[in-house]
Amino acid sequence: MLQKIKSFIASFSVFELFVGMRYTRAKRKNHFISFISLTSMIGIALGVAALIIVLSVMNGFQKDLRTRILGVASHLEITGSNNTLSDWPNIAESSVKREHVLASAPYITAQAMLSYGQGVQGAIIRGVIPAAEDKVADLGKSMRVGSLNDLRAGEFGIILGTDLAYNLGAQMGDKVVVMAPQGQFTPAGVVPRLKQFTVIGLFSSGMQEYDAGLALIHMDDAAKLYRMDNKVSGVRLKLDDLFIAPNVAASISKDLNQPSNPTGAYYVTDWTQQHSNFFKAVQMEKRVMFIILTLIVAVAAFNIVSTLVMAVTDKRADIAIMRTFGASPASIMAIFIVQGALIGLIGTLIGAVFGVIVALNIDVIIPFIEGLFHIQFLAKDVYQISEVPSDLIWSDVTTIVIVSFVLSLLATLYPSWRASKINPAEALRYE
Repeated sequence: MLQKIKSFIASFSVFELFVGMRYTRAKRKNHFISFISLTSMIGIALGVAALIIVLSVMNGFQKDLRTRILGVASHLEITGSNNTLSDWPNIAESSVKREHVLASAPYITAQAMLSYGQGVQGAIIRGVIPAAEDKVADLGKSMRVGSLNDLRAGEFGIILGTDLAYNLGAQMGDKVVVMAPQGQFTPAGVVPRLKQFTVIGLFSSGMQEYDAGLALIHMDDAAKLYRMDNKVSGVRLKLDDLFIAPNVAASISKDLNQPSNPTGAYYVTDWTQQHSNFFKAVQMEKRVMFIILTLIVAVAAFNIVSTLVMAVTDKRADIAIMRTFGASPASIMAIFIVQGALIGLIGTLIGAVFGVIVALNIDVIIPFIEGLFHIQFLAKDVYQISEVPSDLIWSDVTTIVIVSFVLSLLATLYPSWRASKINPAEALRYE
């Protein structure tokens, strides 16, 4: 079978290419055939362009979401039982010495109720050391007002997410009351621990989850508020390659949880586990969209079947004459394969060029459409991001072009085979 395919490809000559190209661009008496050819070409172009644009948007969405999450979160987190680590200095020091680990930072995290005036909001309090935190996350780049380094031990300053500050009605310099859920026993009963913090900064990560529910304070202040003494909630690590985080996490977990270790269990989680639902959903949507849009390309490509069937019927006399002058059935088949392949190739290339141009300029096109029609494609509170991102991956473009062209070639096989089976005597009988 493979030998037959090779011999068929080798049989292509200038004659088949010349006639096939001439049939493609010649003005036909039957304008309906030309119309279907044009429709097939446009359909393939639109399908290819749609595939490139949609996959670029999905790639951009995934990349942007990952960047925003890791701007606040970290590649790896090491925690202990009961959400506390007592020997965190040793863990932080030993972790940094590992291959692929760039930096470490301890943190304290706990729930709290924030109050200002009439506004009350629940939030996650994260106690950090600013100098260390800047090495494991890019939150410092998300600061809208103030700086992460403005957090100083003992001054009880707080940095709020922009949406959290808006919901509270708090601004820079305002005094926000932080209520810890762990109460303290007094003669009057259990009283929640309260502490007044001064708003010294606002950040906007672009992620609704963090902007509306995260507040930063100095780790020493968090230790006092939550009575952590010399303990922390965990240690955050940054790697030189975020995609090897699962492997590094497994290695660290294996080393820390040795049977001879008397300090208890350690839990090592990476960013793919902490936000797996986001990325699994995006990946699933990308696969489904690829399948759906490939079917659109397939429908357009198989319109070539109709075009070539009618072209074969229209060219029966020409086929008979060529056969009479010595053209082989393989040559006749090759002529119509060339004709159909050209339709598919031109449509594919037009669609690829158009799709690449749109994908590379989607950051300009989408805002223009949104401003023109006064609409917003992505609501921040639903999709986590408010801009339509795009990340053009050339391997995706190559795959789409190859798939489209292969579908076009497959669509030419049956009508071309039918053309090669035409009997010259019967075709010329009524001419």
